[in-house]
Amino acid sequence: MKADDVKPDLDFYNTLLSGLAYEARTVEANAVVDDMQAMGIEPDRITYHHLIEAHRYRPSKFAWDLIERMEAADIKANEQTFSLLIKRFTDNENLEMALQQMQLLLSQKKSPDLSNVQDIIVLASKLGHPKLALDLAREFEKGSIRRLDTQTWMNVLMASADSFFAEGVTQCWNKLVGELSILPDEGLCLSVLHTAGRHGLPDLAADALRVLRALDVSWEEHHFAPVIEAFCRVGKMKEAFGTLSVLRANGVTPVSDTVHPIFEALRADVDRIDDSWTTLDALRTEGKDIDTAALNALVQACVALGDLQRAIGAYQAFGEYGAAPDIETFNALLAGCVSAQHRALGDRLLGELKAAGITPDARTYERIVLLCLTQPQYEDAFFYLEEMKAQKFMPPLSVYDTLIRTCYNAGDTRWQLAFAEMKECGHPVTDGLAKFIRSSVISRGRKAGASAPESAVENSESDAASGQSAAPAPPS
Repeated sequence: MKADDVKPDLDFYNTLLSGLAYEARTVEANAVVDDMQAMGIEPDRITYHHLIEAHRYRPSKFAWDLIERMEAADIKANEQTFSLLIKRFTDNENLEMALQQMQLLLSQKKSPDLSNVQDIIVLASKLGHPKLALDLAREFEKGSIRRLDTQTWMNVLMASADSFFAEGVTQCWNKLVGELSILPDEGLCLSVLHTAGRHGLPDLAADALRVLRALDVSWEEHHFAPVIEAFCRVGKMKEAFGTLSVLRANGVTPVSDTVHPIFEALRADVDRIDDSWTTLDALRTEGKDIDTAALNALVQACVALGDLQRAIGAYQAFGEYGAAPDIETFNALLAGCVSAQHRALGDRLLGELKAAGITPDARTYERIVLLCLTQPQYEDAFFYLEEMKAQKFMPPLSVYDTLIRTCYNAGDTRWQLAFAEMKECGHPVTDGLAKFIRSSVISRGRKAGASAPESAVENSESDAASGQSAAPAPPS
């Protein structure tokens, strides 16, 4: 053009800059501006906008230099200027600067670009600020006829659910599901369910279940657990118990974690346990089945309150409600026997467990061993320990810890073998147990001239290596 003596004009240079800005070619863009100024053409606002866009991947210093050059040329920033700056900061996840520019824009009575508002809200959600995102979304729609898109609201909902922010989850859910008829996916519904459970929002939890069914997702135990928790948090125990029947009706088997919220609600005081029987009677009168898990929660609550007699009464009431005790029932009762040191009752329950054809699990053996160790004569503890290992169950640390302490206090040297066996099983020596061994050995050593604590432990390990067992032969 110059060779043909054709002088480029401002529009030509701005068109050339637009292409360079799109490709973020900063060096070439600066060269074009230098050339146009050499031709006696001064940059206008559009020119500076192209330069700001071209420098979007460069440090912020370049953008601020361009703003200063605009001001020196008496070119005022407009909505597009602020839009480019906000876009720059949101792309770089600089939420603070993006908000600062948005506030400056609003203070000048200028209208923000919808895409900028949405970008800031999405960024706030992404960075874990759901309350800020919700406030920005509500404030924008309150003062504008424009509406945020569904993806923006979905981001706020996800951030709120991830943070268990009940207000955000409720409002976004009502917006998306209630007003816009948008169905979140299963993962988001599950997060909403957890928020509803934690904050006691049973209506929200029930609606999330409805959406899961609309998505053709099969209901599973982890879908119902938050619903039960939500009912328990607001004191709706009848609905919580009734939900267990819904689980069974949908082919879902409740587990101990499912009824844990019920257990937590009942263990607060005995009156709640007594009121629960009235609730169960009402459900039975309505023709609803009483689930074994519901009665197990009552048994567990009684045991937690130290009321073993009330727990046995609940156990004996299973038949009245058409339910049968399961392994969770007996494990809870055995835990009560351990606390009460009631060996005779534990033996009776163990016999009834076997008569019912229920196979003991690891927890059953753990508790029967601990129960034996509460008695002056604890030989059976070794027998059940060996039986536990024969059933391929790994004895837990609590069994060895109690066994070691009991044997040592009784002057039974088998504590050393139990200690070595515990380490062979890979259990760590807890600080409390190590302190007990050292202090006890030192105390006895002063009286009887025994060796140092470390020597006693080493001896226990060498005895185990020689093939000795901590357990005697089973009784004939």
